Amino acid sequence: MVSGVGSASAVAPEATTAQGDALAQATGRLRGMSLEQKIAQLFVVSVWGKSADEAHPTNQAEYGVDTPAQVIEKFGVGGVIYFNNSGTDNVDNPRQMAAFSNGLQRAAIRHNTHLPLIISIDQEGGNVTRLESPATEFPASMGVGAARSTQDARTVATINGRELRAMGINQNFAPVADVNSNPLNPVIGARSFSSRPELASQMVVAEIEGYQEGGRARDTVSASAKHFPGHGDAETDSHTQLPEIDRTEAEWRQMDLPPFRAAIDAGIDSIMTAHIQVPSLDPSERPATLSKPILTGLLREELGYRGVIVTDALGMGGANVFPAEEIPVMALEAGVDQLLMPPDLPLALDAVRAAVDSGRLTERRIDESVLRILLLKLKRGILTSPFVDEKKIDTVVGTPESLATIQEITDGTPTVLRNDAGLLPITGNPGNVLVTGVGDSTSGLTHRSPEWLAGSLGERGLTATALPTGTSPNQATIDGAVAAAGTSDLVVVLTNNLKDRAQQRALLSALLATGKPVVAVASQIPYDAGYVDAPTWVANYGWRAGALESLTKVLLGERSPTGKLPVDVPVGGDPDTILYPYDTGLTW
Repeated sequence: MVSGVGSASAVAPEATTAQGDALAQATGRLRGMSLEQKIAQLFVVSVWGKSADEAHPTNQAEYGVDTPAQVIEKFGVGGVIYFNNSGTDNVDNPRQMAAFSNGLQRAAIRHNTHLPLIISIDQEGGNVTRLESPATEFPASMGVGAARSTQDARTVATINGRELRAMGINQNFAPVADVNSNPLNPVIGARSFSSRPELASQMVVAEIEGYQEGGRARDTVSASAKHFPGHGDAETDSHTQLPEIDRTEAEWRQMDLPPFRAAIDAGIDSIMTAHIQVPSLDPSERPATLSKPILTGLLREELGYRGVIVTDALGMGGANVFPAEEIPVMALEAGVDQLLMPPDLPLALDAVRAAVDSGRLTERRIDESVLRILLLKLKRGILTSPFVDEKKIDTVVGTPESLATIQEITDGTPTVLRNDAGLLPITGNPGNVLVTGVGDSTSGLTHRSPEWLAGSLGERGLTATALPTGTSPNQATIDGAVAAAGTSDLVVVLTNNLKDRAQQRALLSALLATGKPVVAVASQIPYDAGYVDAPTWVANYGWRAGALESLTKVLLGERSPTGKLPVDVPVGGDPDTILYPYDTGLTW
Protein backbone atom coordinates (compact mmCIF):
# COMPACT_ATOMS: atom_id res chain seq x y z
CA MET A 1 0.00 0.00 0.00
CA VAL A 2 1.26 3.48 -0.84
CA SER A 3 2.58 5.35 2.21
CA GLY A 4 0.11 7.85 3.65
CA VAL A 5 -3.07 6.17 2.38
CA GLY A 6 -3.78 4.29 5.59
CA SER A 7 -4.20 0.72 6.75
CA ALA A 8 -7.34 -1.35 6.35
CA SER A 9 -6.79 -2.84 9.81
CA ALA A 10 -7.14 0.59 11.38
CA VAL A 11 -10.75 1.15 10.30
CA ALA A 12 -14.07 -0.51 10.94
CA PRO A 13 -15.07 -3.38 8.57
CA GLU A 14 -17.86 -1.34 6.98
CA ALA A 15 -15.40 1.49 6.28
CA THR A 16 -12.79 -0.90 4.91
CA THR A 17 -14.82 -1.76 1.83
CA ALA A 18 -15.44 1.89 1.00
CA GLN A 19 -11.79 2.77 1.49
CA GLY A 20 -10.71 -0.19 -0.58
CA ASP A 21 -13.04 0.76 -3.42
CA ALA A 22 -11.81 4.37 -3.36
CA LEU A 23 -8.19 3.23 -3.33
CA ALA A 24 -8.81 0.92 -6.27
CA GLN A 25 -10.49 3.70 -8.26
CA ALA A 26 -7.76 6.22 -7.45
CA THR A 27 -5.01 3.74 -8.24
CA GLY A 28 -6.63 2.92 -11.56
CA ARG A 29 -6.75 6.60 -12.47
CA LEU A 30 -3.13 7.02 -11.43
CA ARG A 31 -1.92 4.15 -13.60
CA GLY A 32 -3.41 5.77 -16.68
CA MET A 33 -1.53 9.06 -16.21
CA SER A 34 1.77 10.14 -17.67
CA LEU A 35 4.43 11.67 -15.45
CA GLU A 36 3.67 15.14 -16.83
CA GLN A 37 -0.01 14.72 -16.06
CA LYS A 38 0.72 13.57 -12.52
CA ILE A 39 3.02 16.50 -11.84
CA ALA A 40 0.40 18.96 -13.11
CA GLN A 41 -2.16 17.51 -10.66
CA LEU A 42 -0.01 18.77 -7.77
CA PHE A 43 -0.60 22.43 -8.65
CA VAL A 44 -3.41 24.79 -7.64
CA VAL A 45 -3.30 28.05 -9.59
CA SER A 46 -4.90 31.46 -9.89
CA VAL A 47 -6.67 32.44 -13.08
CA TRP A 48 -7.81 35.88 -14.16
CA GLY A 49 -11.33 36.75 -15.19
CA LYS A 50 -14.91 36.00 -14.12
CA SER A 51 -15.82 33.32 -16.62
CA ALA A 52 -14.06 30.35 -18.12
CA ASP A 53 -14.00 31.95 -21.57
CA GLU A 54 -13.18 35.55 -20.61
CA ALA A 55 -9.96 36.76 -22.19
CA HIS A 56 -7.76 38.56 -19.68
CA PRO A 57 -4.30 40.01 -20.40
CA THR A 58 -2.82 38.60 -17.18
CA ASN A 59 -3.56 35.04 -18.29
CA GLN A 60 -1.56 35.76 -21.42
CA ALA A 61 1.27 37.30 -19.40
CA GLU A 62 1.39 34.47 -16.84
CA TYR A 63 0.48 31.44 -18.92
CA GLY A 64 0.69 32.38 -22.60
CA VAL A 65 -3.05 31.86 -23.20
CA ASP A 66 -6.04 34.16 -23.00
CA THR A 67 -8.78 32.55 -20.92
CA PRO A 68 -9.07 30.57 -17.67
CA ALA A 69 -10.36 27.56 -19.62
CA GLN A 70 -7.28 27.66 -21.84
CA VAL A 71 -5.04 27.69 -18.75
CA ILE A 72 -6.66 24.46 -17.58
CA GLU A 73 -6.55 22.85 -21.02
CA LYS A 74 -2.91 23.79 -21.57
CA PHE A 75 -1.48 22.73 -18.24
CA GLY A 76 -3.91 20.12 -16.86
CA VAL A 77 -3.46 21.39 -13.30
CA GLY A 78 -5.23 19.72 -10.41
CA GLY A 79 -6.87 22.79 -8.96
CA VAL A 80 -7.81 26.46 -9.16
CA ILE A 81 -8.25 29.03 -6.39
CA TYR A 82 -10.68 31.95 -6.52
CA PHE A 83 -10.00 35.47 -5.25
CA ASN A 84 -11.86 38.75 -5.09
CA ASN A 85 -8.88 41.07 -4.71
CA SER A 86 -5.28 41.79 -5.69
CA GLY A 87 -6.20 42.05 -9.36
CA THR A 88 -7.26 38.36 -9.48
CA ASP A 89 -10.92 39.27 -9.16
CA ASN A 90 -12.93 36.17 -10.00
CA VAL A 91 -16.04 37.07 -8.03
CA ASP A 92 -19.18 38.87 -9.14
CA ASN A 93 -22.22 37.02 -7.77
CA PRO A 94 -23.30 33.46 -6.88
CA ARG A 95 -24.80 32.65 -10.29
CA GLN A 96 -21.67 33.87 -12.04
CA MET A 97 -19.50 31.78 -9.70
CA ALA A 98 -21.50 28.63 -10.43
CA ALA A 99 -21.24 29.20 -14.19
CA PHE A 100 -17.50 29.93 -13.85
CA SER A 101 -16.94 26.71 -11.90
CA ASN A 102 -18.88 24.66 -14.42
CA GLY A 103 -16.90 26.19 -17.27
CA LEU A 104 -13.59 25.36 -15.61
CA GLN A 105 -14.71 21.80 -14.91
CA ARG A 106 -15.69 21.33 -18.54
CA ALA A 107 -12.22 22.52 -19.53
CA ALA A 108 -10.61 20.11 -17.07
CA ILE A 109 -12.61 17.19 -18.39
CA ARG A 110 -11.65 18.15 -21.97
CA HIS A 111 -8.00 17.75 -20.96
CA ASN A 112 -6.63 14.30 -21.70
CA THR A 113 -6.60 13.31 -18.01
CA HIS A 114 -10.38 13.92 -17.85
CA LEU A 115 -9.95 14.80 -14.16
CA PRO A 116 -12.24 17.43 -12.62
CA LEU A 117 -10.67 20.20 -10.57
CA ILE A 118 -10.38 20.90 -6.91
CA ILE A 119 -11.72 24.48 -6.79
CA SER A 120 -10.56 26.30 -3.69
CA ILE A 121 -11.22 29.53 -1.85
CA ASP A 122 -10.37 31.32 1.41
CA GLN A 123 -13.83 31.86 2.89
CA GLU A 124 -12.95 32.03 6.58
CA GLY A 125 -15.48 34.69 7.58
CA GLY A 126 -14.85 38.14 8.99
CA ASN A 127 -11.93 39.92 7.39
CA VAL A 128 -11.08 37.00 5.08
CA THR A 129 -14.31 36.90 3.07
CA ARG A 130 -14.00 36.31 -0.66
CA LEU A 131 -17.72 35.84 -1.38
CA GLU A 132 -19.80 38.75 -0.12
CA SER A 133 -23.50 39.57 -0.22
CA PRO A 134 -25.77 38.29 -1.76
CA ALA A 135 -23.97 35.19 -0.49
CA THR A 136 -24.15 34.76 3.25
CA GLU A 137 -21.36 36.57 5.11
CA PHE A 138 -20.00 34.86 8.19
CA PRO A 139 -18.56 36.15 11.48
CA ALA A 140 -14.83 36.15 12.15
CA SER A 141 -13.44 33.08 13.89
CA MET A 142 -12.56 35.10 16.99
CA GLY A 143 -16.17 36.24 17.20
CA VAL A 144 -17.26 32.60 17.01
CA GLY A 145 -14.81 31.89 19.81
CA ALA A 146 -16.29 34.75 21.85
CA ALA A 147 -19.75 33.19 21.53
CA ARG A 148 -18.36 29.92 22.96
CA SER A 149 -20.85 27.67 21.12
CA THR A 150 -19.53 24.65 19.25
CA GLN A 151 -23.00 24.17 17.80
CA ASP A 152 -22.87 27.68 16.33
CA ALA A 153 -19.40 26.97 14.91
CA ARG A 154 -20.69 23.80 13.30
CA THR A 155 -23.72 25.62 11.88
CA VAL A 156 -21.54 28.39 10.44
CA ALA A 157 -19.38 25.86 8.61
CA THR A 158 -22.33 23.77 7.45
CA ILE A 159 -24.02 26.76 5.82
CA ASN A 160 -20.74 28.08 4.45
CA GLY A 161 -19.83 24.71 2.97
CA ARG A 162 -23.27 24.17 1.45
CA GLU A 163 -23.18 27.57 -0.25
CA LEU A 164 -19.64 27.08 -1.53
CA ARG A 165 -20.45 23.70 -3.03
CA ALA A 166 -23.56 25.11 -4.71
CA MET A 167 -21.23 27.53 -6.50
CA GLY A 168 -18.91 24.71 -7.55
CA ILE A 169 -16.26 25.33 -4.88
CA ASN A 170 -15.21 22.10 -3.21
CA GLN A 171 -12.28 23.05 -0.95
CA ASN A 172 -12.28 25.82 1.64
CA PHE A 173 -9.00 26.87 3.19
CA ALA A 174 -10.56 27.05 6.65
CA PRO A 175 -10.74 26.73 9.61
CA VAL A 176 -7.78 28.64 10.98
CA ALA A 177 -6.23 26.36 13.60
CA ASP A 178 -3.63 28.89 14.73
CA VAL A 179 -3.73 29.82 18.42
CA ASN A 180 -3.32 33.61 18.46
CA SER A 181 -1.11 33.68 21.54
CA ASN A 182 0.73 36.84 20.49
CA PRO A 183 -1.32 40.07 20.67
CA LEU A 184 1.19 41.67 18.30
CA ASN A 185 0.50 39.14 15.54
CA PRO A 186 -0.06 41.23 12.38
CA VAL A 187 -1.60 38.57 10.15
CA ILE A 188 -3.73 36.14 12.19
CA GLY A 189 -5.55 38.13 14.90
CA ALA A 190 -9.32 37.76 14.64
CA ARG A 191 -8.87 34.96 12.09
CA SER A 192 -8.04 32.74 15.08
CA PHE A 193 -10.69 31.39 17.43
CA SER A 194 -8.72 32.03 20.58
CA SER A 195 -5.43 32.40 22.41
CA ARG A 196 -6.28 29.24 24.35
CA PRO A 197 -5.56 25.93 22.62
CA GLU A 198 -8.49 24.20 24.31
CA LEU A 199 -11.10 26.62 22.96
CA ALA A 200 -9.43 26.80 19.55
CA SER A 201 -9.42 22.99 19.33
CA GLN A 202 -13.13 22.74 20.14
CA MET A 203 -14.08 25.28 17.50
CA VAL A 204 -11.76 23.80 14.87
CA VAL A 205 -13.32 20.36 15.30
CA ALA A 206 -16.86 21.80 15.17
CA GLU A 207 -16.15 23.61 11.90
CA ILE A 208 -14.51 20.57 10.34
CA GLU A 209 -17.65 18.60 11.14
CA GLY A 210 -19.77 21.32 9.56
CA TYR A 211 -17.74 21.52 6.38
CA GLN A 212 -17.14 17.82 5.83
CA GLU A 213 -20.17 16.16 7.41
CA GLY A 214 -22.90 18.70 6.74
CA GLY A 215 -24.58 16.65 4.02
CA ARG A 216 -23.86 14.24 1.18
CA ALA A 217 -20.29 14.19 -0.13
CA ARG A 218 -21.31 16.21 -3.17
CA ASP A 219 -22.86 18.86 -0.88
CA THR A 220 -19.83 19.25 1.40
CA VAL A 221 -16.38 20.77 1.00
CA SER A 222 -12.92 19.74 2.05
CA ALA A 223 -11.79 21.70 5.07
CA SER A 224 -8.17 22.72 5.51
CA ALA A 225 -6.67 23.43 8.92
CA LYS A 226 -4.09 26.18 8.68
CA HIS A 227 -1.26 27.11 9.14
CA PHE A 228 0.84 24.15 10.40
CA PRO A 229 2.81 24.07 12.66
CA GLY A 230 1.11 27.22 13.98
CA HIS A 231 1.25 30.88 12.94
CA GLY A 232 -0.22 32.35 16.13
CA ASP A 233 2.99 33.58 17.75
CA ALA A 234 4.36 35.45 14.72
CA GLU A 235 5.25 39.13 15.01
CA THR A 236 5.82 39.63 11.29
CA ASP A 237 3.60 38.97 8.28
CA SER A 238 4.58 35.93 6.21
CA HIS A 239 3.01 37.56 3.14
CA THR A 240 6.06 39.83 3.06
CA GLN A 241 8.68 38.31 5.41
CA LEU A 242 9.72 35.01 6.96
CA PRO A 243 8.66 35.07 10.64
CA GLU A 244 10.75 33.21 13.20
CA ILE A 245 8.93 31.52 16.07
CA ASP A 246 11.18 31.22 19.11
CA ARG A 247 9.08 28.78 21.11
CA THR A 248 10.72 25.72 22.61
CA GLU A 249 9.46 22.38 21.38
CA ALA A 250 7.67 21.86 24.71
CA GLU A 251 5.94 25.24 24.36
CA TRP A 252 4.91 24.39 20.81
CA ARG A 253 3.44 21.09 21.93
CA GLN A 254 1.46 22.81 24.66
CA MET A 255 0.25 25.86 22.73
CA ASP A 256 0.23 25.33 18.95
CA LEU A 257 -0.10 21.60 18.41
CA PRO A 258 -3.49 20.81 20.08
CA PRO A 259 -5.84 22.27 17.41
CA PHE A 260 -3.96 20.47 14.63
CA ARG A 261 -3.97 17.19 16.53
CA ALA A 262 -7.72 17.67 17.10
CA ALA A 263 -8.20 18.41 13.39
CA ILE A 264 -6.41 15.20 12.43
CA ASP A 265 -8.51 13.19 14.89
CA ALA A 266 -11.61 14.79 13.34
CA GLY A 267 -10.64 13.56 9.87
CA ILE A 268 -9.54 16.83 8.28
CA ASP A 269 -9.13 16.47 4.50
CA SER A 270 -6.17 18.82 4.16
CA ILE A 271 -3.71 20.81 6.24
CA MET A 272 -2.05 24.01 5.01
CA THR A 273 1.56 24.79 5.82
CA ALA A 274 2.94 28.00 7.28
CA HIS A 275 5.79 30.04 5.83
CA ILE A 276 7.47 30.37 9.23
CA GLN A 277 10.75 29.28 10.79
CA VAL A 278 10.58 27.23 13.98
CA PRO A 279 14.20 26.47 14.96
CA SER A 280 13.17 24.24 17.86
CA LEU A 281 11.41 21.94 15.38
CA ASP A 282 13.91 22.23 12.53
CA PRO A 283 17.36 23.67 13.34
CA SER A 284 18.00 24.25 9.62
CA GLU A 285 15.56 27.17 9.94
CA ARG A 286 13.93 26.35 6.62
CA PRO A 287 10.36 27.59 6.32
CA ALA A 288 7.96 24.95 7.62
CA THR A 289 6.60 24.63 4.07
CA LEU A 290 10.00 23.31 3.01
CA SER A 291 10.87 21.38 6.18
CA LYS A 292 10.99 17.58 6.11
CA PRO A 293 11.39 17.32 9.91
CA ILE A 294 8.19 19.34 10.36
CA LEU A 295 5.98 18.01 7.55
CA THR A 296 7.18 14.41 7.32
CA GLY A 297 8.72 13.88 10.74
CA LEU A 298 6.03 15.55 12.84
CA LEU A 299 2.90 15.75 10.70
CA ARG A 300 3.12 12.46 8.81
CA GLU A 301 5.11 10.16 11.09
CA GLU A 302 4.43 11.33 14.63
CA LEU A 303 0.87 12.61 14.21
CA GLY A 304 -0.06 9.95 11.65
CA TYR A 305 -1.69 12.39 9.25
CA ARG A 306 -2.75 10.65 6.01
CA GLY A 307 -4.56 13.47 4.22
CA VAL A 308 -3.42 16.14 1.78
CA ILE A 309 -0.76 18.67 2.77
CA VAL A 310 -1.10 21.94 0.86
CA THR A 311 1.33 24.85 0.92
CA ASP A 312 0.31 28.38 1.65
CA ALA A 313 0.71 30.53 -1.47
CA LEU A 314 4.20 30.02 -2.86
CA GLY A 315 4.41 33.63 -4.05
CA MET A 316 4.39 34.95 -0.49
CA GLY A 317 7.51 36.60 0.88
CA GLY A 318 7.91 33.97 3.57
CA ALA A 319 8.31 31.25 0.93
CA ASN A 320 10.68 33.05 -1.40
CA VAL A 321 13.90 32.49 0.49
CA PHE A 322 15.32 30.07 -2.10
CA PRO A 323 15.49 30.26 -5.91
CA ALA A 324 12.07 29.98 -7.53
CA GLU A 325 12.87 26.69 -9.24
CA GLU A 326 13.96 25.16 -5.93
CA ILE A 327 10.86 25.91 -3.89
CA PRO A 328 8.36 23.41 -5.42
CA VAL A 329 10.96 20.65 -5.39
CA MET A 330 11.93 21.35 -1.78
CA ALA A 331 8.27 21.41 -0.79
CA LEU A 332 7.73 17.96 -2.30
CA GLU A 333 10.89 16.69 -0.62
CA ALA A 334 9.50 17.97 2.66
CA GLY A 335 6.23 16.05 2.22
CA VAL A 336 3.83 18.48 0.54
CA ASP A 337 1.12 17.25 -1.85
CA GLN A 338 -0.54 20.39 -3.28
CA LEU A 339 1.55 23.34 -4.45
CA LEU A 340 -0.52 26.50 -4.16
CA MET A 341 -0.13 29.48 -6.49
CA PRO A 342 3.46 29.16 -7.73
CA PRO A 343 4.60 32.56 -9.02
CA ASP A 344 5.86 30.96 -12.25
CA LEU A 345 3.86 27.85 -13.14
CA PRO A 346 5.84 26.77 -16.25
CA LEU A 347 9.10 27.11 -14.30
CA ALA A 348 7.68 25.12 -11.38
CA LEU A 349 6.41 22.31 -13.63
CA ASP A 350 9.72 22.08 -15.40
CA ALA A 351 11.62 22.10 -12.10
CA VAL A 352 9.65 19.18 -10.68
CA ARG A 353 10.05 17.20 -13.91
CA ALA A 354 13.79 17.88 -13.92
CA ALA A 355 14.04 16.72 -10.30
CA VAL A 356 12.41 13.41 -11.26
CA ASP A 357 14.62 13.02 -14.32
CA SER A 358 17.74 13.60 -12.22
CA GLY A 359 16.66 11.18 -9.50
CA ARG A 360 16.33 13.88 -6.87
CA LEU A 361 12.59 13.04 -6.67
CA THR A 362 11.25 9.61 -7.55
CA GLU A 363 8.11 9.00 -9.57
CA ARG A 364 6.89 6.96 -6.60
CA ARG A 365 7.09 10.11 -4.48
CA ILE A 366 4.97 11.97 -7.06
CA ASP A 367 2.52 9.06 -7.10
CA GLU A 368 2.05 9.26 -3.33
CA SER A 369 0.88 12.86 -3.52
CA VAL A 370 -1.27 12.40 -6.61
CA LEU A 371 -2.96 9.40 -4.98
CA ARG A 372 -3.85 11.49 -1.93
CA ILE A 373 -5.28 14.21 -4.19
CA LEU A 374 -7.30 11.66 -6.18
CA LEU A 375 -8.63 10.12 -2.97
CA LEU A 376 -9.72 13.56 -1.79
CA LYS A 377 -11.50 14.14 -5.11
CA LEU A 378 -13.27 10.82 -4.71
CA LYS A 379 -14.16 11.42 -1.07
CA ARG A 380 -15.82 14.75 -1.85
CA GLY A 381 -17.60 13.49 -4.95
CA ILE A 382 -15.57 15.75 -7.23
CA LEU A 383 -14.78 12.98 -9.71
CA THR A 384 -18.40 11.86 -9.92
CA SER A 385 -20.28 15.18 -9.43
CA PRO A 386 -18.09 18.07 -10.59
CA PHE A 387 -20.92 20.21 -11.98
CA VAL A 388 -23.56 22.27 -10.15
CA ASP A 389 -27.10 23.25 -11.07
CA GLU A 390 -26.90 26.95 -11.83
CA LYS A 391 -30.69 27.26 -11.69
CA LYS A 392 -30.78 26.24 -8.01
CA ILE A 393 -28.33 28.83 -6.72
CA ASP A 394 -31.01 31.07 -5.22
CA THR A 395 -32.45 28.16 -3.25
CA VAL A 396 -29.12 27.52 -1.51
CA VAL A 397 -26.96 30.66 -1.44
CA GLY A 398 -27.91 33.63 0.73
CA THR A 399 -31.38 32.31 1.54
CA PRO A 400 -33.49 34.20 4.09
CA GLU A 401 -33.19 31.22 6.43
CA SER A 402 -29.40 31.14 6.24
CA LEU A 403 -29.09 34.90 6.61
CA ALA A 404 -31.32 34.85 9.69
CA THR A 405 -29.45 31.94 11.25
CA ILE A 406 -26.04 33.52 10.76
CA GLN A 407 -27.28 36.90 12.00
CA GLU A 408 -28.55 35.23 15.18
CA ILE A 409 -25.17 33.56 15.67
CA THR A 410 -23.34 36.84 15.01
CA ASP A 411 -25.60 38.58 17.54
CA GLY A 412 -23.93 36.49 20.23
CA THR A 413 -20.41 37.70 19.45
CA PRO A 414 -20.10 41.38 20.62
CA THR A 415 -18.24 41.60 23.91
CA VAL A 416 -18.60 44.56 26.28
CA LEU A 417 -15.25 45.04 27.98
CA ARG A 418 -15.90 48.21 29.94
CA ASN A 419 -18.94 50.34 30.75
CA ASP A 420 -17.65 52.64 33.50
CA ALA A 421 -19.73 55.62 32.37
CA GLY A 422 -22.91 53.57 32.22
CA LEU A 423 -23.54 54.59 28.61
CA LEU A 424 -24.72 51.14 27.64
CA PRO A 425 -27.32 50.15 26.83
CA ILE A 426 -28.43 53.36 25.16
CA THR A 427 -32.00 54.04 26.16
CA GLY A 428 -34.53 56.62 25.09
CA ASN A 429 -33.52 59.26 22.59
CA PRO A 430 -29.77 59.90 22.79
CA GLY A 431 -30.02 62.94 20.50
CA ASN A 432 -27.58 63.36 17.64
CA VAL A 433 -25.25 60.39 17.27
CA LEU A 434 -21.93 60.73 15.44
CA VAL A 435 -20.51 57.48 14.06
CA THR A 436 -16.91 58.01 13.10
CA GLY A 437 -13.55 56.27 12.91
CA VAL A 438 -12.01 53.73 10.62
CA GLY A 439 -13.78 53.35 7.30
CA ASP A 440 -13.57 54.53 3.73
CA SER A 441 -16.68 55.49 1.83
CA THR A 442 -15.03 54.49 -1.45
CA SER A 443 -14.12 50.86 -0.45
CA GLY A 444 -10.90 49.59 1.06
CA LEU A 445 -10.23 47.10 3.83
CA THR A 446 -12.89 48.38 6.21
CA HIS A 447 -15.40 49.29 3.52
CA ARG A 448 -18.27 51.44 4.75
CA SER A 449 -18.35 50.65 8.46
CA PRO A 450 -19.48 54.06 9.78
CA GLU A 451 -22.16 54.31 7.11
CA TRP A 452 -23.42 50.79 7.83
CA LEU A 453 -23.58 51.40 11.57
CA ALA A 454 -25.21 54.82 11.19
CA GLY A 455 -27.73 53.28 8.82
CA SER A 456 -28.51 50.51 11.29
CA LEU A 457 -29.08 53.09 14.03
CA GLY A 458 -31.15 55.23 11.68
CA GLU A 459 -33.44 52.31 10.85
CA ARG A 460 -34.38 52.29 14.52
CA GLY A 461 -35.32 55.96 14.56
CA LEU A 462 -32.10 57.47 15.89
CA THR A 463 -30.55 60.56 14.32
CA ALA A 464 -27.15 59.22 13.27
CA THR A 465 -24.47 60.80 11.06
CA ALA A 466 -21.54 58.89 9.55
CA LEU A 467 -18.11 60.52 9.33
CA PRO A 468 -15.53 57.98 8.13
CA THR A 469 -11.95 59.01 8.87
CA GLY A 470 -10.01 56.24 7.11
CA THR A 471 -7.29 54.08 8.59
CA SER A 472 -4.79 56.89 9.22
CA PRO A 473 -6.57 60.24 9.71
CA ASN A 474 -4.44 63.37 9.36
CA GLN A 475 -4.76 66.30 11.74
CA ALA A 476 -7.31 68.07 9.58
CA THR A 477 -9.50 64.96 9.57
CA ILE A 478 -9.15 64.61 13.34
CA ASP A 479 -10.07 68.28 13.79
CA GLY A 480 -13.13 67.76 11.60
CA ALA A 481 -14.27 64.81 13.71
CA VAL A 482 -13.78 66.82 16.91
CA ALA A 483 -15.85 69.65 15.46
CA ALA A 484 -18.59 67.22 14.49
CA ALA A 485 -18.52 65.75 17.99
CA GLY A 486 -19.11 69.23 19.37
CA THR A 487 -22.57 69.31 17.78
CA SER A 488 -23.39 65.71 18.73
CA ASP A 489 -24.80 64.19 21.89
CA LEU A 490 -23.11 60.80 21.60
CA VAL A 491 -20.06 59.61 19.67
CA VAL A 492 -19.37 56.04 18.53
CA VAL A 493 -15.78 55.52 17.33
CA LEU A 494 -14.78 52.47 15.30
CA THR A 495 -11.12 51.46 15.57
CA ASN A 496 -9.03 48.91 13.69
CA ASN A 497 -5.42 48.07 14.63
CA LEU A 498 -4.51 50.84 17.06
CA LYS A 499 -1.15 49.15 17.60
CA ASP A 500 0.16 50.27 14.23
CA ARG A 501 -1.95 53.37 13.66
CA ALA A 502 -0.99 56.26 15.89
CA GLN A 503 -3.35 58.59 14.02
CA GLN A 504 -6.31 56.46 15.03
CA ARG A 505 -5.16 56.58 18.65
CA ALA A 506 -4.90 60.35 18.36
CA LEU A 507 -8.43 60.54 16.94
CA LEU A 508 -9.96 58.52 19.76
CA SER A 509 -8.02 60.47 22.41
CA ALA A 510 -9.10 63.79 20.91
CA LEU A 511 -12.76 62.72 20.89
CA LEU A 512 -12.54 61.57 24.51
CA ALA A 513 -11.03 64.97 25.41
CA THR A 514 -14.16 66.75 24.15
CA GLY A 515 -16.06 65.52 27.20
CA LYS A 516 -18.81 64.09 25.01
CA PRO A 517 -20.04 60.55 25.78
CA VAL A 518 -17.87 58.22 23.67
CA VAL A 519 -18.37 54.54 22.92
CA ALA A 520 -15.15 53.00 21.58
CA VAL A 521 -15.57 49.91 19.43
CA ALA A 522 -12.70 47.62 18.42
CA SER A 523 -14.14 46.71 15.04
CA GLN A 524 -11.82 43.77 14.34
CA ILE A 525 -9.16 42.83 16.88
CA PRO A 526 -10.02 43.28 20.59
CA TYR A 527 -6.42 44.23 21.40
CA ASP A 528 -7.28 47.84 20.42
CA ALA A 529 -8.83 48.25 23.87
CA GLY A 530 -5.36 48.06 25.42
CA TYR A 531 -4.05 51.15 23.62
CA VAL A 532 -6.44 53.95 24.63
CA ASP A 533 -8.03 54.36 28.06
CA ALA A 534 -11.69 54.81 27.11
CA PRO A 535 -14.37 54.33 29.79
CA THR A 536 -16.58 52.41 27.34
CA TRP A 537 -15.10 49.67 25.18
CA VAL A 538 -16.80 47.04 23.04
CA ALA A 539 -15.03 44.29 21.07
CA ASN A 540 -16.97 43.47 17.90
CA TYR A 541 -14.55 41.20 15.94
CA GLY A 542 -15.99 42.34 12.60
CA TRP A 543 -16.75 45.42 10.54
CA ARG A 544 -19.11 43.97 7.96
CA ALA A 545 -22.81 44.78 7.86
CA GLY A 546 -23.90 41.70 9.83
CA ALA A 547 -21.42 42.35 12.61
CA LEU A 548 -22.47 46.00 12.83
CA GLU A 549 -26.14 44.98 12.99
CA SER A 550 -25.24 42.81 15.98
CA LEU A 551 -23.37 45.74 17.52
CA THR A 552 -26.43 47.94 17.10
CA LYS A 553 -28.59 45.45 18.98
CA VAL A 554 -26.16 45.44 21.90
CA LEU A 555 -25.70 49.21 21.95
CA LEU A 556 -29.45 49.80 22.07
CA GLY A 557 -30.24 47.01 24.50
CA GLU A 558 -32.22 44.95 21.99
CA ARG A 559 -30.02 42.06 22.98
CA SER A 560 -27.97 41.59 26.13
CA PRO A 561 -24.30 41.04 25.30
CA THR A 562 -23.17 37.47 25.86
CA GLY A 563 -19.75 37.43 24.20
CA LYS A 564 -16.72 36.56 26.35
CA LEU A 565 -13.17 37.48 25.41
CA PRO A 566 -11.47 34.46 23.81
CA VAL A 567 -8.07 36.14 24.37
CA ASP A 568 -6.29 38.25 26.95
CA VAL A 569 -6.11 41.95 26.08
CA PRO A 570 -2.90 43.48 27.48
CA VAL A 571 -1.89 47.08 27.98
CA GLY A 572 -0.16 48.24 24.81
CA GLY A 573 0.53 44.70 23.64
CA ASP A 574 2.62 43.83 26.73
CA PRO A 575 1.71 40.21 27.57
CA ASP A 576 2.86 40.71 31.16
CA THR A 577 0.22 43.39 31.85
CA ILE A 578 -3.28 42.09 31.20
CA LEU A 579 -5.98 44.76 31.20
CA TYR A 580 -8.98 42.69 30.11
CA PRO A 581 -8.44 39.00 30.85
CA TYR A 582 -9.76 36.00 28.97
CA ASP A 583 -13.49 35.48 29.70
CA THR A 584 -14.15 39.18 30.29
CA GLY A 585 -17.63 40.13 29.13
CA LEU A 586 -20.16 42.42 30.77
CA THR A 587 -23.87 41.90 30.38
CA TRP A 588 -27.14 43.40 31.55
